Amino acid sequence: MKKKLLSVLLTGALAASMFVGCGTSTETTDTGAAAGGDTATESTTTAGGTKVGVAMPTKDLQRWNQDGANMQKELEAAGYSVDLQYASNDVQTQISQIENMINSGCNVLVVAAIEASSLGEAMDMAAEAGIPVIAYDRLIMNTDAVSYYATFDNYKVGTVQGEYIEKELDLKNTSDKFTMEITAGDPGDNNAGFFYQGAMDVLQPYIDNGTITVKSGQVEFSDVATAQWATETAQSRMENILSSYYADGTDLDICLCSNDSTALGVENALAANYNGEYPIVTGQDCDIENTKNMIAGKQSMSVFKDTRTLASQVVKMVGQILNGEEVDVNDTETYNNGNAVIPSYLCDPVFADANNYKELLIDSGYYTEDQLK
Repeated sequence: MKKKLLSVLLTGALAASMFVGCGTSTETTDTGAAAGGDTATESTTTAGGTKVGVAMPTKDLQRWNQDGANMQKELEAAGYSVDLQYASNDVQTQISQIENMINSGCNVLVVAAIEASSLGEAMDMAAEAGIPVIAYDRLIMNTDAVSYYATFDNYKVGTVQGEYIEKELDLKNTSDKFTMEITAGDPGDNNAGFFYQGAMDVLQPYIDNGTITVKSGQVEFSDVATAQWATETAQSRMENILSSYYADGTDLDICLCSNDSTALGVENALAANYNGEYPIVTGQDCDIENTKNMIAGKQSMSVFKDTRTLASQVVKMVGQILNGEEVDVNDTETYNNGNAVIPSYLCDPVFADANNYKELLIDSGYYTEDQLK
């Protein structure tokens, strides 16, 4: 469960240390992110001289492409120039990109860390330069440089997944028994623990009373984590579980997957190695392929985190920082990065399934119908 920690909100004098940057926006593709590699860049000029650096982990996952595009669009519409970089899931590349943002005169940094505890070098440099840092969707750990954190309510994401399973199987009232396997996220991502814990706080009582059995015995986060949220890693692990524990014809009833990339791996494994009654499969992010799988009955639900909402909130926070205003936060107790409790803004997640995806994803303009065909 989430620990509530006391904190003091320190917001003073952030604007006094701003530097004026150049007026171009550059996006570097994943393929050219590594130091010394060829880069493909696209530059546009925006009004004003205030520059925001946006560091994203990778283009390998659909959601980060959407986050980066939304962020750049919103920031440029607000009149800022944007340096958007993707780091190919390579920590040293991300450190170099952030350092280059600092040296090029960025006034604020928005950073979605590849690994929560590995950016100390770059964060020290930002602190020395007096540049505020907003941790984007992933809390940056063990540093004093993080000014704010903007994310979705990560514990609630897991809670939504757990409650979906609880409701679909009527776990509060049933006398039936169910099997479950768990596929969690990247151990280097601070959010992964919140997703896992939110779901397990709902489902653990049913494991304890025997309603749910995890046949593999793999329940602890360290046993079910998936490095870099990789689809292939999740698939390989699930294939091993299926061949070891379900090849005798035992039905697998629940696949608790923390996000869509891991869910996709599990679904691939089920398609190739499982002939029983199809399980409930959870996910997160409403990626296109997973949404198609929901429509086809291969995935039960996905937690929808509208990144347009998060991007808009971050742009608002950037403006408040630059103007020396009080920054909007709605949580000053939950997210301790090892050095301090970071003032945070948490957006609310909801779930999508085959019954409501049109309303949430198509009617809202997030996807077109053609994208989901």
